Amino acid sequence: MKTTINFILASLILCSSLSAQQIGHTTVTFIDSLRNNRQIATEIYYPATSAGNNTPIAAGVFPLITFGHGFVMVWSAYQNFWDSLVPEGYILAFPTTEGSFSPSHADFGKDLKFLIAKIQSSGVGAVIPSASVGTTSAIMGHSMGGGCSFLAAENNLMITTMVSFASANTSPSSITASQQVSVPTLLFSGTNDCVTPPSQHQDIMYDSTAAAFKTQVNITGGGHCFFANSNFNCTFGENTCLPSPTITRAEQQSVTYNFLTLWLAYFLKNDCQKAQDFQDSLSMSSKISYRQSQAIECFTGITNSNFYPYPFKVFPNPFSTQTTLQTDILLHNATFKVYNCFGQIVREITNISGNTATFYRDNLPNGLYFIWLTQDNKQIETKKLIIMD
Repeated sequence: MKTTINFILASLILCSSLSAQQIGHTTVTFIDSLRNNRQIATEIYYPATSAGNNTPIAAGVFPLITFGHGFVMVWSAYQNFWDSLVPEGYILAFPTTEGSFSPSHADFGKDLKFLIAKIQSSGVGAVIPSASVGTTSAIMGHSMGGGCSFLAAENNLMITTMVSFASANTSPSSITASQQVSVPTLLFSGTNDCVTPPSQHQDIMYDSTAAAFKTQVNITGGGHCFFANSNFNCTFGENTCLPSPTITRAEQQSVTYNFLTLWLAYFLKNDCQKAQDFQDSLSMSSKISYRQSQAIECFTGITNSNFYPYPFKVFPNPFSTQTTLQTDILLHNATFKVYNCFGQIVREITNISGNTATFYRDNLPNGLYFIWLTQDNKQIETKKLIIMD
């Protein structure tokens, strides 16, 4: 009998790592040997077993985010971001370089890019071992740092996504760089931003970027500086131009967090339900307008007309290193295909002995997967598979 299979992921639970409730902090100066031993002083906030400086990191594996500050702004102005994101299970790294009145945008972009590769490969000393740093990552930034995020993401396939807030065109041009940015890109704009008006900055970046998945969220009445906490230099600059914001800082940040946390949970943690939540928020929010190249969506199912209900077992599930796949029938010409939440095949298992096979995690990140058993080109059965440390 021909049967159609449709999986609706309406109630997925994020299993990539448990969110920590405490925020740890450490200060590290990294050395980039390829740029004349450039010193990159960095403030890092991470999920910890207890709040404080250099406290032990919490158990789990956490995606990495680097964040670029605005022109003559200090990293501490972005406490709103680490207060919001670290308890959700992210590591945030803030390079404090290029804070002068004559910054090098090129170097700042390279700093943001360098920190991703360095921290993912080596961790941060004993405080954050490399095993605690996930394989997914994001580069984010505000104003000047937002523009430099495009410089960092240009031709950069090491990162998973990039996000900018009121991004400014830089020198070299972030608008030009955006033409070579292909990772999923989220841009936030304030309609009342008189410092980097969207029509002169973010709108052009959105139009220029090569990302297949790109979204621009325009916060109605939002300003330039309200993406961050109160900061004298930013506020002084914004007070010299019009229009002024017509919403409060708290309102603008609340709208921002709603979309930001959904986007990051989907792309950095494979939390499939958050993709639909993000799309729902876009369509229902009265506080924004938006543009989008195409909707982000989960791998919600496979339709196949040759389906045979022969069950198989996965144990243990969830698992951290390896699991056993066992069927109720002897298999011939069979394959287990493993898909991630985006519908991409990440593994094929053909070494099946009788009715048993072993699935080794290897370098797959924590998250939710789907495993299909195929025999003689017929879809036999599918199950959810959870990898979790």
